This record gives sequence, C-alpha cells and structure tokens, in this order.
Amino acid sequence: MRILVCLSNVPDTTTKVKFKDNNTALDKAGIQWIINPWDELALTRALELKESPNSAVDKVTVMTVGLQDTEATIRKALAIGADDAIRINAEPSDAYFVAHQIAEVIKIDIYDIILCGIESSDYNGSTVGGMISEFLSIPSVSAVSALNIEGEDITLNREIDGGKEIISIAPPFVAIVQKGISIEPRIASMRGIIMAKKKPLTVVQPAAGDALTEVTEYELPKPKAACRMIEADNVRELIDLLKNEAKVLQ
Repeated sequence: MRILVCLSNVPDTTTKVKFKDNNTALDKAGIQWIINPWDELALTRALELKESPNSAVDKVTVMTVGLQDTEATIRKALAIGADDAIRINAEPSDAYFVAHQIAEVIKIDIYDIILCGIESSDYNGSTVGGMISEFLSIPSVSAVSALNIEGEDITLNREIDGGKEIISIAPPFVAIVQKGISIEPRIASMRGIIMAKKKPLTVVQPAAGDALTEVTEYELPKPKAACRMIEADNVRELIDLLKNEAKVLQ
C-alpha cells in the first residue's frame, strides 16, 4: 500500500506579511517557509502507519506544486521520514490549478491513500483535497480526525456536529485531515537530515491547464483601534460608547 501526502509550502505564521508591485504580489524577501501545519500532521500519521507492526504501508511519498525555492521545505519532509518526493515545477497560482496538477501526476502512478490537510495556513481555502478527488473520480472523505489500517481494513473517523462517524473505505481515496489525525508533528533527527539529501526528489513539468482566478490586489487588514479603558464604576459611559460609537447596542 502506498500513501501520498500533498504538501503546501507556506510562510511561517510569525512572518510579517508585505506586498510589492502595487500590492499585487507577495514580497517573499526574508520569509521563513515551512510545511503547512495540517499537511505536516498528515505526513506524521502516514509515517506512523508505515512504522506500525505488520504494516500494510510500503511507501510514503510527498508531493508539492512549486518552483525550485520550495525544495528546502520538501527536504524537511524527507528528513522527517518520507521515502521520496515529487515537485511539480510550477507556481501554485490557485487551488484549482494545484489540484489539477497533482491529479495529473497521480493518474500516471495511482496511490492507495492520498492525504491532504484540511486547509493551507496562507489562503485557508479548504478546496484542494476535494478537487483532487473529483479530477480522479475517486471518493473523498472530509473532516478526518483518525485514520487506521488493520490488514486490508481501513477505517476513518470523521467529525460531525454532535459526534463522529466511523467510516470503512476501500482504496483509492482522498482523506482530508484535520485536528486529531496526529498528536503533534515530528521533528527531523540529525540522521534524518543527512539521509534526506540522498532520497529521490523527482521534478516533473506541469500539465497544460490555466488558473481560473487572478489577484488584482492584496490588502492588509485595518489596524486595530486603540484599547480604551473605562472605570469599573462608570457604567453609563460604557453603555454610551457601546451604543453610539461601537453601535453594538440598540
């Protein structure tokens, strides 16, 4: 059994975001890039399954859509424990384009289980996993918080309002994972970092296809207003401000 983990290369969450070219492009200068946290948890679970006793998982592959500057992030995934990696040599312009590119590669070499994080920490679109399954005409399961393999039996826990569903499913399928899929991401060991340099990283050229969206302009959120302190016994002033300035009271 083979597992593919789809990775997104995202800015560290502590990054101070800046734009250039009249606010039409992200200024990448000085950004620390990381594996998207949800994807990193998906990778951790895939490796746990591979390393479990009597595991049916033979190989864990990671794949990303990105240019050469994403390879440091890919090598981190290899250092954590992935067996090999595929980089689709294209700028990830939008979710549809990314899903299409990944699906085209999978069509050539199908995987049993395809794992996607529920969203990326930069755009928070939550659409790539579902699109991949549609391009491949295979099932997808969203909101997956647990994935277990016992022999030939695969079960998924899916979070729903007020409880959870336990689903039995046959491969191939796409699992869109969220909180609970693994407790915490793995940290690469020194041995893993050294071995990562020798693991195969295949670069493939993108398939023909256009992005369906374009960015006209980015805009930063407006700065938060200064905090105003009201004396604890001055209830009248507080009510007046909430009613006439914040306009949250009628």
